[in-house]
Amino acid sequence: MKKIPIAITLLLLWSCAIWIPGPNDIANSQSQQKSTDREDHPGGSIDGTLPQLRAMIELYSADRRNINRFYDAPMSPVSSQQSSDYLKHWQQVLSDLDFDSLEHEQKIDHLLFQNDLRYRLRALQHQQLKEKQIDEFVPFASTIIELQENRRKVIPVVGKQIATVLTDLEKTVKQTRKSIELRLKEAEQDEVVFEKSVAHRANRMVDRLQRTLSGWYRFYAGYDPLFTWWVEKPYNDLDKTLKDYSKFIRSKVVGVKEDDDPPIIGDPVGREELLSMLEHEMIAYSPEQLIEIARSEFDWCRKEMLRAADDLGFGDDWRAALNHVKELHVDPGQQPHLIKELANEAVEFLEQRDLVTIPDLCKETWRMEMLSAARQKTSPYFLGGETIMVAFPTHEMEHEDKQMSMRGNNRHFARATVHHELIPGHHLQGFMTSRHRTHRRAFGTPFWMEGWALYWEMLLWNKEFAESAENRVGMLFWRTHRCARIIFSLSYHLGKMTAEEAIDFLVENVGHERNNATAEVRRSVSGSYGPLYQAAYMLGGLQLMALHGELVDSGRMSDREFHDRVLKNNSIPIEMVRAALNGMELRRDHQPAWQFYGEVQVPQTAPEGE
Repeated sequence: MKKIPIAITLLLLWSCAIWIPGPNDIANSQSQQKSTDREDHPGGSIDGTLPQLRAMIELYSADRRNINRFYDAPMSPVSSQQSSDYLKHWQQVLSDLDFDSLEHEQKIDHLLFQNDLRYRLRALQHQQLKEKQIDEFVPFASTIIELQENRRKVIPVVGKQIATVLTDLEKTVKQTRKSIELRLKEAEQDEVVFEKSVAHRANRMVDRLQRTLSGWYRFYAGYDPLFTWWVEKPYNDLDKTLKDYSKFIRSKVVGVKEDDDPPIIGDPVGREELLSMLEHEMIAYSPEQLIEIARSEFDWCRKEMLRAADDLGFGDDWRAALNHVKELHVDPGQQPHLIKELANEAVEFLEQRDLVTIPDLCKETWRMEMLSAARQKTSPYFLGGETIMVAFPTHEMEHEDKQMSMRGNNRHFARATVHHELIPGHHLQGFMTSRHRTHRRAFGTPFWMEGWALYWEMLLWNKEFAESAENRVGMLFWRTHRCARIIFSLSYHLGKMTAEEAIDFLVENVGHERNNATAEVRRSVSGSYGPLYQAAYMLGGLQLMALHGELVDSGRMSDREFHDRVLKNNSIPIEMVRAALNGMELRRDHQPAWQFYGEVQVPQTAPEGE
């Protein structure tokens, strides 16, 4: 056997980098292994081919979807407990991780993850409190919940027994209705027996329970002959009773008449819940401070609107200037052609100035649809993304409604918002978020999504996108509108402004058509959007403008590099976008502290309107 020279032997040993682990190395390795490869996650082990935190987040998101689909009975204590246990499981997993050993990118994911878990646990408690407030309206809910949960577990049913359960359930619904009717009858004139917001919430819950029961029944009916024979009649009686009960709450308790345009009935969440939501969004200001920020921006908009009005020959009459611009709309049938023209104009402006990367496929594949007359009751303007939804009068609208729709969607208002909906706004966002750091979509926030689109309205103003005084009026209308959204939505949820006062505020201070103002307030407070959603437009935009100032105006990045990197970090709280872009040091106990608008003082008594 041939001997290997000593020098070569030493070289081989060195190149193999022989390492003998110490006690601390072994402990750290075991800790990481426990967190990443453990099989006791509800969804099994994580994907070892992905970066650690990304794999965890993707498993977490997939598991949550499964849990929510399976435990789908409304007001279910089992569902709440399952969700709570699951969230706490992941809190423990994150606690086991050595945060300081993570790379900067994964530290951001860790902070996003733990922030989301904390908020969802708080939101569960808030949801349970709100459900407790409607208990007296739905004392029968537990029976429907149990039926649905047994169905999910495929527990056998006996038709004769179920018929008895449903018969007794119908009696309980009728007794509940009688009890509420009696309380209303015995109440003195003008006495508030039930808060409308609570009654409206109860009305929607009865509808959900009725739909749940309907799905439960369809699972068995016709497939199980004995079930159908026993249960069909009591189920149909119960279904009608539930529907009648829902109509009773809506008409007699909430006060909605079926032949009327429904009144706006919201559900203010209160200051404590707003603070919880702001913590989740990593906003370091109070609701009152955010309202003051909006007032400051509102003042700037008013001064610029007066300048534009003067340039148009209307002196200081900004309403006259606004009315002049509103009349500059296209004829019926021509709005789609205008939208295409404006979309191409925005892309050309961006590319000539090298402001952001726009993939060819993104430019090519956006689509257009028209909003129905019914949809325009809650969405009087454009909606956007890969498909831009265009608001303009339809033939069945009343004459006055047609005129308001055309005035509210005139050429110059549209020019100020088509780029918000398409490129560089929501369409470009959606295109990029589906391709970069996709796991972070679990933490999506309107402060990033709507803030980005609104930020471009601000940036394009600074880059002189407006070519005329009419263009400036169009841009300023929307910017003023975003200020007003902060003021009226937060004031509403703080209990300082009613829905009707919010409508008047938009008409008098922004210049909305009343129908459009009503639709705006309706969608803001009806529960289809979160309480912070409408405030997120301008506040997110201001955050990105402040970050642009730090990184682009300072010369550290070009416009294009800045915008591309913001998009590729996906939809996350902008404080974390800032951390990603400037490389700031992060700690496990990170607390939001960024005062992107500087110090904000709140007057002792803040005015309600302007």
